Amino acid sequence: MLLVVLVLFSTVSFTVEKHFCGDTLVDVAIFSEAHKCGMEMNEPKVVKKHCCKDVVEIVEGQDELTFSSFEDLDFEQQQFVVSLAYAYFNLFESLPKQIIPHKDYAPPNIVLDIQLLNDTFLI
Repeated sequence: MLLVVLVLFSTVSFTVEKHFCGDTLVDVAIFSEAHKCGMEMNEPKVVKKHCCKDVVEIVEGQDELTFSSFEDLDFEQQQFVVSLAYAYFNLFESLPKQIIPHKDYAPPNIVLDIQLLNDTFLI
């Protein structure tokens, strides 16, 4: 399972977007757009430079995976893999079926509960 998670995370690409107001970090977002602080200039008439900036970091995953076959291994490695697989699959052998001789036996019906009648209880 660990190897599956490792392969999955090594092939996933994602972006990290950061929004700064001055030198203060306001928001960090992964897989989405960072929330703005509201200090951006929406009017195109104003030429004043605003103090906010966005930093986008792109983390690219691996595009190609190499697959090797059993024949690409050395003889010793093939022998190790086969012996490991054989030992692993034979590790989980089932137990022999146990015979229960009294499986179909029904106990007799209790007519009277003698302990309750005599008020004798083991404590």
